Amino acid sequence: MIAHIFGIVAEKFLGSIIIDVGGVGYEVSVASGDFDKVTLGQEVKFYTHHHIREQSQELFGFSSLAAKKLFQLLITVQGVGPKAALSILGLSDSENVRNAIANADSAFIQKASGVGKKTAERVVVDLSDKVGLPTHYGRHDEPAQAELNTSDEALEALMALGYTLADATKALEGIDASLPTGKRVTEALKG
Repeated sequence: MIAHIFGIVAEKFLGSIIIDVGGVGYEVSVASGDFDKVTLGQEVKFYTHHHIREQSQELFGFSSLAAKKLFQLLITVQGVGPKAALSILGLSDSENVRNAIANADSAFIQKASGVGKKTAERVVVDLSDKVGLPTHYGRHDEPAQAELNTSDEALEALMALGYTLADATKALEGIDASLPTGKRVTEALKG
């Protein structure tokens, strides 16, 4: 499997980018937010999900490991394929999407292209207990945690070790964020 792509943006078109890696161009489908951020000639790294079907193979790219993990959770929901999952992630940054699911905000999920009311409700029901506690968003009557930093290297390291987003977030609770990444990961693994 292809875990990530690092190279130069050679072309952009219709929600996909072509990344030149040592003379080989990889077409990577990305969420609208990531698509808008990259420019031609820019050096980029995308975490990828290699989706293999009987008739085709596709790469889906994400600027953060947290977004990739959320995408992989989304495609486990019946009726949500890779394109719909990418559309859901295109609604906002991955933290806001995770938060909407944690807050059972199916109306927010339903705004994604190709996602109907029943599918949005299924996403919320199936994943709300798998994405962690909600942060300050929408509903204020539920318990909240500190804002999750999806660019947190310690969080991404724990997720790379197999932790779910919710478990990694919980493991890092109470650990001083000013500590070096390695020390934070070690402390989280001890807890």
